[in-house]
Amino acid sequence: MQSIPYQPGIIAPLPSFAKFISYQLVSEINLSQCLQQLALFVDGESTVLGIGLPLTQKLNKTLPGLTAMPEYQHQNLTLPSDQADLMLWLRAEGGSEAVGDLAHRAMRLRGLLANNFVEQSHCDAFNFNGRDLSGYEDGTENPEGDKALSAAFVCEGEPGLLGASYVAVQPWQHSLMEFKQRSEAEQDDTIGRRIRDNEEFDEAPESAHVKRAAQESFDPEAFMLRRSMPWVSGPRMGLVFVAFGKSFDAFNAIMQRMIGADDGIVDGLFTYSKPQGGGFYWCPPVANGKVDLQVVL
Repeated sequence: MQSIPYQPGIIAPLPSFAKFISYQLVSEINLSQCLQQLALFVDGESTVLGIGLPLTQKLNKTLPGLTAMPEYQHQNLTLPSDQADLMLWLRAEGGSEAVGDLAHRAMRLRGLLANNFVEQSHCDAFNFNGRDLSGYEDGTENPEGDKALSAAFVCEGEPGLLGASYVAVQPWQHSLMEFKQRSEAEQDDTIGRRIRDNEEFDEAPESAHVKRAAQESFDPEAFMLRRSMPWVSGPRMGLVFVAFGKSFDAFNAIMQRMIGADDGIVDGLFTYSKPQGGGFYWCPPVANGKVDLQVVL
């Protein structure tokens, strides 16, 4: 596959710690200059940038395939959206020093963006050995190699668009105490994998999450590159679901099936966890080690 100028943090292994921060535009004065300064800060590796539809509309720019995250709804189930203008994924490796590094980088960003943006949401996340806080492995069926590149990135097109990605960021909150009060068999039936060996099993009910979200079972196949991370804030906890794709088609197809819009069967995941919001963002490619914003500026 040809060389693709994507943000390398998207395809890198999950970091030890991270911050997912979304921002709302409050002033358009000198907005282009602000974004140019932001582009110098974002290397696409330690910091990944996503741009939301509301911001492109204020810039009078149109990006192919970029939409706002809808409010998914079927019967009595509603999944909210709180679409923002910008999303930044700050990544850091290591122990306590990594947490300090993230705090200082977030502070520098607040100063850099202060005249134009305010924080809309801020989520501190961490790598739990590749597992969700439920104990089940997360992202088990992620594509790898060239398949990951073709699933996650725009692999052809003109400069400024080649290497871009579309990401869905959706924080879920777990009722983990309730989930852990179920028997191990009931927990396995909810997920569709055995927690003791991570194996899928055919006897799981059709509502099992693995069966509802099996990417290869869609037509066309709905492969995404998932980069989800657990989060904890006081007694609240959950998973920031993060999925990169060459478009939002795969994410939309999976969410529609999960809420039962296809066949009336609702994903068992909703019995103990629900999204608290979410947004769609366009992740620009990189050029010379910095994000390339030529198509929006």
